[in-house]
Amino acid sequence: MNRPARVSAQSTSSDTAHGMTLLRDPLLNKGTAFTEAERDSLGLRGLLPPCVLTMETQAERVLTNLRTLPTDLEKYVALNALHDRNEALFFRVVVDNIDEIQPIIYTPTVGLACQKYGLIFQRPRGMFISSHDRGQIAEILKNWPYPAKLIVVTDGERILGLGDLGANGMGIPVGKLSLYSACAGVHPENCLPIVLDVGTNNEELLNDPYYLGLRERRLTGEAYDSFVDEFMVAARKTFPGVLIQFEDFANHSAFKLLHKYRDEACVFNDDIQGTAAVALAGLFSALRVNGGKLGDQRILFLGAGEAATGIADLVVSAMMAEGISEAEALRRNWLVDSRGLVVGGRDGLSGHKLRYAHAGQAPIADFLTAIKTLKPTAIIGVAAVGGAFTPEVLKAMAELNEQPIVFALSNPTSKAECSAEDAYRYTEGRALFACGSPYDPVKLNGRTFVPRQGNNSYIFPGVGLGVIASRSRLVTDEMFMAAAHTLADCVGKEDLAQGSLYPALPRIREVSARIAVAVADVAYQRGLADGPAPNDVKGLVQSEMYEPKY
Repeated sequence: MNRPARVSAQSTSSDTAHGMTLLRDPLLNKGTAFTEAERDSLGLRGLLPPCVLTMETQAERVLTNLRTLPTDLEKYVALNALHDRNEALFFRVVVDNIDEIQPIIYTPTVGLACQKYGLIFQRPRGMFISSHDRGQIAEILKNWPYPAKLIVVTDGERILGLGDLGANGMGIPVGKLSLYSACAGVHPENCLPIVLDVGTNNEELLNDPYYLGLRERRLTGEAYDSFVDEFMVAARKTFPGVLIQFEDFANHSAFKLLHKYRDEACVFNDDIQGTAAVALAGLFSALRVNGGKLGDQRILFLGAGEAATGIADLVVSAMMAEGISEAEALRRNWLVDSRGLVVGGRDGLSGHKLRYAHAGQAPIADFLTAIKTLKPTAIIGVAAVGGAFTPEVLKAMAELNEQPIVFALSNPTSKAECSAEDAYRYTEGRALFACGSPYDPVKLNGRTFVPRQGNNSYIFPGVGLGVIASRSRLVTDEMFMAAAHTLADCVGKEDLAQGSLYPALPRIREVSARIAVAVADVAYQRGLADGPAPNDVKGLVQSEMYEPKY
């Protein structure tokens, strides 16, 4: 794939970086791997130690150092520093060691990194656009030196299950975009992480001497809406055709923004749509094990926010695709929020919950009683309430179902509804389990279970790659449905036999490529792509994939 001259260290054109400028550009720097000839032609002689190392040796050195560090936060800082000085080497290490590295650069470690962001800050990455910049966002975006094709943006109000972290939330767009490049090969030069800093209501941060964001209360109402709208207009004008992913906005903003822009701009919300697709794929895998049909399931969600209603909406669509009515599909999905079961007639229900506020059911205050009353076949935890799937909850599910479906999807680990070990132990090894944070294999009654994360990294990188490759004008629910089916199809019989409802993470680039093809196919079939479908969509997708090498 053609790249500008600036990203090739072999280039000798007059506008190519030389000397210290080259060594300080992470997209160009190869460190000690610059060859003798490159050192001569690029003005590097004397600026590096004389020994020339291969990328493989550099990667081994990184891993040797990394594995000596005592905490995951220190490993995060070390990897972040590598990212800041040598992108190709950083992504080589991530791609080749994805099982080991992904939990460090993303969940669960990224949550702690966001909480400590001001303390561990070394070098700015991405763009910080504050509410003080109103009226000049377009000019500010022009300061970004690269041709962005993909933006991940947050306002930091709901970072993972940790709440309002303000500008500290930058760790999330950075982490997401690292996974786009590592898992799907979106070129890092095309990735732009952005924080919309509209203040924070987190008292601890407002009083933190190391906090780097605006020290003021959050912007709200019309002022907030107009600020975001100015950003959206400016971003699309500055980077024509850019894909914008909304990330970790609070419920009230997330639904509003998605509904406002989804039919006019190339946008999606990973917390709503990506989570939905990965959960639906897990359900498809679980049903291959127990032989059930999706339309026969009764699903009870712990949570009623972005993730829960996003999953429920996609499940309803998938049930309807099997031939049942919308009304029946809706009745098979129930939500429990902080006030108990969401039922018709309850005061104060917000818009996204109303679809699942079923009439004719008496209020139920607690989750366990809701299980005993509704008798679900599946429980899905997305409320970030650590330990909510108690032994009693798990035992109740095992009494009701031969193979209960138990998805504890909240992250980081401290917010998980239950551990993998508890899920298997209290269901006598019968649970069909997926998790939001990584867990080690569990040995029980002579069998070894290998739980796998229902991590959005199985979905969003492939969706983004497919949208970028096809140059789709919109991102649709049909694309996420296609992604869910494709992800489920990537799960083999050997995976299911060991309790794994998702494919092994080292296969992620293959999985992402297959999802990208499915998404691009939808774009071409629906007339959303820029131009007719090529003869080889798979070849097109693969030609777009960045391979981290010198």
